[in-house]
This record gives sequence, structure tokens and C-alpha cells, in this order.
Amino acid sequence: MLKYQRTKINEFIRASELRVLGPEGENLGVMSRQDALAKAREFGLDLIEISPNAVPPIARISEYGKYLYEQNKKQKLAKARAHIVEIKNIQIKVGTDENDLAVKAKKASGWLEEGHRIKVDLFLPGRSKYLDKNFLEARFDRLLKLLTKEYNIADTIKKSPKGLTMIIERK
Repeated sequence: MLKYQRTKINEFIRASELRVLGPEGENLGVMSRQDALAKAREFGLDLIEISPNAVPPIARISEYGKYLYEQNKKQKLAKARAHIVEIKNIQIKVGTDENDLAVKAKKASGWLEEGHRIKVDLFLPGRSKYLDKNFLEARFDRLLKLLTKEYNIADTIKKSPKGLTMIIERK
């Protein structure tokens, strides 16, 4: 019930004047709080403050339970439409075999299809950190050539604590 306490209804509305909307959404004009409450009682409904920051505040004559249901429905619809993009992670090593790369590329292609971003880590243990930069970039290219979906490089190859990293995303 806490998230609904922000909406003021009936006697809890403090504004002296309100712009009132009727049960069907029609504009009833600006009237005093007492007149608006009387109009709401005449319809047998509640007076709900829907826009407290407007000048004068806007109130609607409606059934409070129905209003809460509509607000909840709008929130659920907005949440369903919001697409959450995750950053998936793939780790390869300098000596990762072609078959293993193919498996990782297949998984990455699936993630790209779903719209996720993919962080590709090239793990460099010990002395392999000092190998030729072109040789290390070729390790990334081996994986990228096996991807079946089109991609963009969102973040170029950069050093990370354990090696090199790049981020790719769907085109």
C-alpha cells in the first residue's frame, strides 16, 4: 500500500482550487475543493488528485480501485516493453582450438540474436602478455570470423588486468 499513498483522494486533497475531469474524462472546469467533492459524491465516486504539480492541480472523478488498477496495468506494460541488455562474457586463450572457438562463436551468435552485448576476454597468463600485438589481435579475429550474426565493435581492444578485452554488439 505504500506506493499508492502518494495519490491523494477526497478529503486528503489540500489544494483550494482544482481543475476537475469527469468520470468520462470530460473537463468540468476549475472549481473549489468543496464543489469538486460534492460533484464526486453526486456521481457516487471518488475525487482523485492525478496531477498535483499543475496550476491549478488536476483531479479526476473516478472509482479509486479502478484508478489503481489502470496505473498498475500501465506500469506492468512499461516494464514489459523495456528491454534489458545484458553484457555476456566469453573468455578465450591464445591457444584456444578452432573447435572450441566454433562452440563459443555459436553461443555468442545466439546472444547477439537476442540483442545482448558480448565482452570477449583474451586471457593472457604469464609471458604471453608480452606477445606481439598483431598476433594477439589475430586471436580475436579468429573468433569474430566464426560469428554468424552481423555485429559492431562497441569497444575496441583494450588492456585488462588479465589480458585484452573487446565488446561487440548487434548491428
